[in-house]
Amino acid sequence: MTQQFPITPAGLQKLKDELKHLTSVERPQISRDIETAREHGDLKENAEYHAAKEKQSHIEGRILELNHILAHVEVIDVSKIQLGDSVVFGTTVELLDLESERTVRYRLVGEAETDIKKRWISVSSPVGRQLIGKKVGEEVSVHIPNGTREYKILSVVIQDEGE
Repeated sequence: MTQQFPITPAGLQKLKDELKHLTSVERPQISRDIETAREHGDLKENAEYHAAKEKQSHIEGRILELNHILAHVEVIDVSKIQLGDSVVFGTTVELLDLESERTVRYRLVGEAETDIKKRWISVSSPVGRQLIGKKVGEEVSVHIPNGTREYKILSVVIQDEGE
């Protein structure tokens, strides 16, 4: 069975936009850059050529990755979720770190949408896996690379796509 990638509608659009940019802007530009570098002569010692070829490799790899993800997405419209007090895909969870007594908020999204700056974490991350299905008021032990953290779930909400 092929792996499905859960994603929000906004996340899907973001991936489609990235793929379009890579194929219509980045790919043609890198082809021109490679051609220009070739014109400079000896390819063995042409750093500009090798850098452009490496960039081309990264672009083509990302295009392949995006095509694979887009072929296997499962779009989950968070606005249609019947929210109880359980943590599910797309919800934002406010947690109390029982050791430091600090609160932290995470939004649980698919792997393709993770953004640590926004505190959007994957449902398949160590924290995400431990939170799914838990309810407000429950305590959760999360095993992370540098030890175990204890959290208490304070709230579970659905936010707008852009938040």
